[in-house]
Amino acid sequence: MKNFHVAIIGGGIIGSTIAWELSRYKLNTIVFEKGSDVASGTSKANSGVVHSGINSRPTSLKAKFCVEGNQLFQQLSDQLGFSVKFTGKYVIARNNEEIKELKKLKQVGEQNGVPNLEIKTEINEPNVPCEAALWVPTAGIVSPYQMTIAFAENAAINNVEFLLETEVVGIKKQNETFLIKTNKGEFKSNIIVNAAGLNCRSIVSMLEKPDFNIYPCRGEYLILDKNYNNLVSSMIYPIPPREVDVLGVHITPTIEGNILLGPSAEFIEDPEDKKTTKEMMNQLLIEAKKIIPSIPDKGVISAYSGTRCKLASPEEGRWADYRIEESKQTPGLINLLGIESPGLTAAPAIAKYVTELVSKHFDLKEKTGFKVKKQGKRFNELSKEEQSKLIKKDSRWGRIVCRCEHITEKEVIDALSNPLGAKTLSSVKYRCRAGMGRCQGGFCTQHIVRIMEEKFNVDVKDINLKSPESYLFVGRTREVKND
Repeated sequence: MKNFHVAIIGGGIIGSTIAWELSRYKLNTIVFEKGSDVASGTSKANSGVVHSGINSRPTSLKAKFCVEGNQLFQQLSDQLGFSVKFTGKYVIARNNEEIKELKKLKQVGEQNGVPNLEIKTEINEPNVPCEAALWVPTAGIVSPYQMTIAFAENAAINNVEFLLETEVVGIKKQNETFLIKTNKGEFKSNIIVNAAGLNCRSIVSMLEKPDFNIYPCRGEYLILDKNYNNLVSSMIYPIPPREVDVLGVHITPTIEGNILLGPSAEFIEDPEDKKTTKEMMNQLLIEAKKIIPSIPDKGVISAYSGTRCKLASPEEGRWADYRIEESKQTPGLINLLGIESPGLTAAPAIAKYVTELVSKHFDLKEKTGFKVKKQGKRFNELSKEEQSKLIKKDSRWGRIVCRCEHITEKEVIDALSNPLGAKTLSSVKYRCRAGMGRCQGGFCTQHIVRIMEEKFNVDVKDINLKSPESYLFVGRTREVKND
């Protein structure tokens, strides 16, 4: 049975960022992730927005960690190589009543320390009609899965152990140690960091009676084809709805060049229910066209959904602050509860805070030889001269596997060679974008499968789409006989 100083439950953006922060120190750290890769849940299914802090209540943890996290993004992007663009955002008002709300938002932002807020009567977005708008220059965009992968893989190369497809099914406290039972064996740890997101309550319930509930809230998104990426250059938000603690359907450019429409906000019973519906797709288009009337009906190439982890029900007013604390009943159990938006933005600051909590149990000493693996540019982002040099060194750089996104065979091989050992089609997609284009994998899937078989000796029957049970092939339609 392996012993660890710290066991992190959950490999989303929060768990992965904490793992990276702790990997600086002489600690034995492990991450348990029940999915087939990190960022397999809420962390990949959001707007990818680097929030500024104008929507979080003053003095709340949401406000504190959002503003602190925002200030760390450029430095972290430069260090680890994930892309961030501070496009800024406009919160638009269409009448005098909404202009009053803009002033309130500006006041909240200023109380939270958000700089350079300005209410404008003219905006630099010709496709967006409005009477006025609050300009928020410190808001930006990031690829949420690219960011999570960057933190996780850098933690892994600094000796944090990641166990994918590993579900924690039981925990017991024995003296000063936790005995953690998983579907892949038992482990011991001095500290547990509960970063399980929507499953955070079930982890707490293994050790004590929870004093909170989780209310899953599903949000659906539409993805527009890249042909329409000139509709906006900044994020466009409506005045937030008063009756629900969400920001409303907004228009968001992405790092990859698409535009997102969404999200919806629907409280659901099953947190694993991530379906998308025709009714909601139609509603999202209607709401988005209120902001940009010229959005084309047939511009959508895909849809997805993600689920927020809310601590307050609709009846309770829907708003609750983060709870980040060490349990008083179970010392050594550090819980991160209700980490919803702006959790992506807050993650780097939260990781530093959790490290402080861990330091109360250990004398943290920094490692020597701390490693950094910086994500590089994609092949299609390089100059012709740089591309030619790579092809001369390795001809696999010159073989296009994904025509929509211009992804090469070498990039697919590098994606499958990741330090976490993730080997699903989704793990390829989220690392190099093969399968994310207009045809959604119609062309490249067969080539990726061939690479997995030939280069990595993966049995075709064992290839998963994105989760342990999502087998790509369930059987043969006919037997193949060799002469």
